[in-house]
Amino acid sequence: MAIKKQFLKSKPVCKVTFTLAAEEAKKVAVVGSFNEWNEKATPLKKLKNGTFKGTVDLESDQSYEFRYLVDGAFVNDEEADSYIWNEYAGSENAVIKL
Repeated sequence: MAIKKQFLKSKPVCKVTFTLAAEEAKKVAVVGSFNEWNEKATPLKKLKNGTFKGTVDLESDQSYEFRYLVDGAFVNDEEADSYIWNEYAGSENAVIKL
């Protein structure tokens, strides 16, 4: 798992690239507070090496909760900036700080 942050100088936006190794998975999406937790909003593309990858433009100076949705199961990113308890889900969400 990896998160790459690329801050733009021209506007207050950060290009965030999410990468998840999931060779056996058929479908992976990143869901979070930035896309209303919509599993169809940010699907990740499967690469030949078995990893899934996708980039999202997010507003800088913000924090966002997120998780990966791997074939219907939620997974946290091990490289998240922090984690926060989600009472609704009964588990932790990963947090990215920009």
